[in-house]
Amino acid sequence: MDGRVQLPVNEFLRKRFGTKNVDTITTAGPNRILAEQAHEQVIQSLLQRIDISIGAHQSSGLAIVGHHDCAGNPVNKEEQIKHIREAIRFLKTQYPNIEIIGLWVDENWQVEEVEYHET
Repeated sequence: MDGRVQLPVNEFLRKRFGTKNVDTITTAGPNRILAEQAHEQVIQSLLQRIDISIGAHQSSGLAIVGHHDCAGNPVNKEEQIKHIREAIRFLKTQYPNIEIIGLWVDENWQVEEVEYHET
């Protein structure tokens, strides 16, 4: 949701997925929301928008993003990375045929891919 994150993330994703356009689905603290799965209405809203992105826009990948100084998930980097990995795990149950990655945006607005391994 944070506008400071949008440009660097979109640039990263255009290169990473080799695409011209990036759909952006935002909410405050999405990594935590998807990791904890405690807010069913918000999750359903996110999933409906992802369905549109995949179905109508033929998106070939998804990224779950956490960032420094996040007001929606005000925890340290390590905890946010944990949330990103849990969110990926959840999204893979919903979208098994789409590449799903995690991204961390640091205090300098540099984007790095979060390492994720299936368990």
